[in-house]
Amino acid sequence: MKEISEVTDRPQGYDSISRGLHWLMALMFAWIYCSAIAHNLLSDSALDKFLWPYHKPVGLLLLVLLVLRAGWNLLKRHNRPPSMNLAASIGHGTLYGLMFLIPLIGLLRQYGSGRAFSAFGLQVMDGFEGEKVQWMINMGSNFHSLLGWTMLVLIAGHIGAVILHYRQGSSQVLRRMTGINSRS
Repeated sequence: MKEISEVTDRPQGYDSISRGLHWLMALMFAWIYCSAIAHNLLSDSALDKFLWPYHKPVGLLLLVLLVLRAGWNLLKRHNRPPSMNLAASIGHGTLYGLMFLIPLIGLLRQYGSGRAFSAFGLQVMDGFEGEKVQWMINMGSNFHSLLGWTMLVLIAGHIGAVILHYRQGSSQVLRRMTGINSRS
């Protein structure tokens, strides 16, 4: 019976698939933000040269995982734990929106530039000759980074809210996404 509950959301917590997608995406976002920080602050350093080439491919992979996660959430919507409050609902909705919008804007900029894009050895889009699509480039240049840093602030708030709940004696929030049943 335990195996079934591990892949089924329940009011007390998320299933192993939801938790796995959450933590995998968290690690990938850590990579994305480390690569962006290294690229902005340590341009042409060894760290930048190691991290930056994977920024776009990892971003695309995050978009794919987001679509899978949203589909899984939709399938399991009747068994998921309820939101803690309205602020949590709005915060999660905003995070999901930004997780979709930021890579989409990045892909638009990439396409508009006319440059080809490959991720992990797979051709995602071909480049093209001729005039660039300036509105796509402008949108990407104006909003991709701005929204990315905005999302980082929201992620910090998300983590801060979990820590605050835990410090106030409510380990329920943390347990729902870790699967750990008792507070140590």
